[in-house]
Amino acid sequence: MAKKKGNRPGIRRVGRTLAFQVLYSTHFLDAEEPADAETLFALNPLVIEQESEIAREFAHDLVIGVDEKRAEIDQAIQDHSQHWKINRIAMVEVSILRLSLYEMMFTDIPVKAAINEAIELTKTFGDDKSRSFVNGILDGVAKSLKK
Repeated sequence: MAKKKGNRPGIRRVGRTLAFQVLYSTHFLDAEEPADAETLFALNPLVIEQESEIAREFAHDLVIGVDEKRAEIDQAIQDHSQHWKINRIAMVEVSILRLSLYEMMFTDIPVKAAINEAIELTKTFGDDKSRSFVNGILDGVAKSLKK
């Protein structure tokens, strides 16, 4: 009988997906009355419905981390997006990039794992071109991180 996998990677994927959904939702906020990331996270219906406390905590850490490091993350996107202004990149891709780059640049999650998880998110939420665009930027950042 095959050894049963633990559910930790599954929980992390659920948390990462939840974090992506919260980050994506921030694109629809009222610019006149912005809310802080903590409030946005707490009030998000997907967060409220999430049964796994571990997934919620993981997603929370990611969302707050992206919010705190957004300027540095956006600079990395700008540096590797070959003349694309960040406001011209589709919201799905920007949200995936911010999440993945936060993991690559500021956590102990292996770069390769962060890239693979980003590609999984593009398969679920992006279009046919999302995967190669996201992968290209993440690969460029990964190479610069190695230097």
